[in-house]
Amino acid sequence: MILTKTVILKIVNPDNDLVETMQKYSDGMNYASSVVFQNGKTIGSYKLQNIVYGYLREVIGLKSQMSCNIPRQVSGCYKTLKEQIKEGKVIWKEITFSTYSMTLSYKRDFSISQNLVSITTINNGRKPYKIQSYDNAQQYFDGTWKFTASKVVRHKDSNHYFHLSVEKEVPEKELEYPSNYMGIDLGMNYLAVASTTEKKCKFFAGGHIKYIRNQYKSMRARLQSKGTLSAKRMLKHLSGKEQRLMRDVNHIISKEIVKFAIDNDVSVIGLEDLNGIKESTIHNVPKKKRHNHSSWAYRQLHTFIEYKAREAGIITHFVDPAYTSQTCIRCNHISKNNRHRLEFRCEICGYENNADLNGAMNIEHRTRDFRYILESQGCVSATHTNA
Repeated sequence: MILTKTVILKIVNPDNDLVETMQKYSDGMNYASSVVFQNGKTIGSYKLQNIVYGYLREVIGLKSQMSCNIPRQVSGCYKTLKEQIKEGKVIWKEITFSTYSMTLSYKRDFSISQNLVSITTINNGRKPYKIQSYDNAQQYFDGTWKFTASKVVRHKDSNHYFHLSVEKEVPEKELEYPSNYMGIDLGMNYLAVASTTEKKCKFFAGGHIKYIRNQYKSMRARLQSKGTLSAKRMLKHLSGKEQRLMRDVNHIISKEIVKFAIDNDVSVIGLEDLNGIKESTIHNVPKKKRHNHSSWAYRQLHTFIEYKAREAGIITHFVDPAYTSQTCIRCNHISKNNRHRLEFRCEICGYENNADLNGAMNIEHRTRDFRYILESQGCVSATHTNA
């Protein structure tokens, strides 16, 4: 199993050479993008490289490796656009790229040590830049991690950061019998509720996060009503703060969830498959609550849980979330009338529980069914299957 991570490191001494290289790189990306857009359909990366390589090298002045990277990136972006068009989410349009991001190939475009990153620039070749040393980043330079294609990114604070992508092979954990499973229900009352096969449960975050976000919402409304330049600058500042808040909270919650799983010897964590869930459920949410429903970074939280679990040797599995909040865990009766805000009360058998916990229990149950799929594929240890 391949474990991948992105380590964000601040570049201490960015200069004009780096800034100009990023500008030229975005010029190349936008030129290649215009070629694909005018073609009216996607172009494979090899064919696109043949079309744009000479212009990127001779007119824009990019180095050879960058001129190869750009067609691959642009072609990949338009393939993603094509998939979104098939799903009816967008229409054919020209993709534009900013000057705030540049992708580099390891060894060809950059090399890195714990305190220094050397980057190929347009005017002066490979140049060294100091990177700020972080204690939590030292582990990625111990020789066990492999460096891959990474990015230089200018953040909203106007500082430049190196987004170092790393990966390493970690052993797959053998799923043995008996196994303890855990379901995670995401929501607005609690960011996450966990329930295990052994009926252990835990509630994560909740009211105080909702209170802070409501404060941000009120401030945005006041600033938007003013419409001044200073108000727009403050709105941008608030947006950055709220995104950082969500990211920090998601890191904390995901770490606590995985720790709870480890403490309870959980083998598989079940998560809701969020594909399309926002679009399909938003109309069932009262207008006053739609912002909280649609704007929290649930997918990011899933990603954090997934890679932290993988690092701990725990499998993650995504299940269909349909009706998990309306299904009685005792008698399997499904009805909208079963749920009453924070409470779940089955209209048939009378079973009562916290609504989010009932949802987590249903997700755990669907995740447990995953074992039978693994057994049919021979992925469960034969030694323990008949225990």
